Amino acid sequence: MFIERKINATSNIVELWQCEWENHEGEPARKIFKNKVGIEKSVTAEENESLTQSQAICWSHGRTIGNIAVFSKSIVGSFPAKSGHDAILSCDIVGAGKFRHGAPRWWCRTHHTYWGTKADLHSFQGEMNCGNHDQPMSYQVSPFEINMNDFAEVGIWCSMPAAISTFQIKNRRPKIHVHIRPDKNGKKVTDRDFNAISIRYNKEQDLFNAEISFVNITPPSAFEFVNALEDSVIVDCINCKKCGYPHLDLGDFGITPHKKHFCGNCGFDSTWSKKPIISTPLQPLHDAFPASLNFIDPDRTLNLDDYQGCDYIVWASTPAILWTADRPQEKGIHVHVMKGNERVVDDTFSEVILNGKKLERAALIKQMRDRIIT
Repeated sequence: MFIERKINATSNIVELWQCEWENHEGEPARKIFKNKVGIEKSVTAEENESLTQSQAICWSHGRTIGNIAVFSKSIVGSFPAKSGHDAILSCDIVGAGKFRHGAPRWWCRTHHTYWGTKADLHSFQGEMNCGNHDQPMSYQVSPFEINMNDFAEVGIWCSMPAAISTFQIKNRRPKIHVHIRPDKNGKKVTDRDFNAISIRYNKEQDLFNAEISFVNITPPSAFEFVNALEDSVIVDCINCKKCGYPHLDLGDFGITPHKKHFCGNCGFDSTWSKKPIISTPLQPLHDAFPASLNFIDPDRTLNLDDYQGCDYIVWASTPAILWTADRPQEKGIHVHVMKGNERVVDDTFSEVILNGKKLERAALIKQMRDRIIT
């Protein structure tokens, strides 16, 4: 049994409910609301100015595990703007068995830490707040949403700082870059970076359990996934044996494959994979489109020395997180060349020459990674 927060749409009050996971053999685990146990807080008109009740994606760059599914359409929290890195969210406490000494153990799904230590019990004054409850989190309110069934081609990448440019390159956090084409090989209607996005996939693909119809793609999850693909690390997706939700490895856990996995949804810490892996729900989403697994070297070369007086930006192309087109991805070096305000080159090349020397893709990848703020 665990406690879940719900917003009463009629009274605008945050309610506390006892819930439990219902498991039937051969079926996904389902969350059942059993009994209302109280009211956490009434939302006043003044508080409504800072309390946003809307679909939002929140994440922390310093975590080693995370959640990637949208659990409800409302998140209770204080969002100062449409996006940022300073959101304060309420704890979402669920039962997670017992500590080794036998005391009850609880898990905060918002901040990903256990509750129930002596320090937690000593500071307890009627509301279970985990040790990270005042930790500011990154967020995106009303994120860009993509229904994959609405478009002929969707491409999603982890956006990193450029490797080489005539412009100043600033270190920054990763973002999500999106290409959308309504028609096959047609004109792109979307070609830009986002802080985070939400993907609605066809549930008939049976990628996850029945409760999940969206996959959130956040900067940390995108960065770890692309690094694993680039470094040929063993990536898979394992579901929690207790609640059935897919597991996401981040940080140190997103670098080194391992067998034991901690669930970011329920706090269960005894799910084991048959072999050491890095687990991410982005893997089944990525593998659902066979063309995303194939790469070709573009039959194009570029000599930047031929563009004297022009500005340029150079990236190493990276594997797409999602690629729904039926043609292989191009693997090489992507270049923008600007002549004044006009972009005269925007393409991917197998070979790029600068100052008489051939650029090495591996070196460009390292430069991009080194500029990432985590």
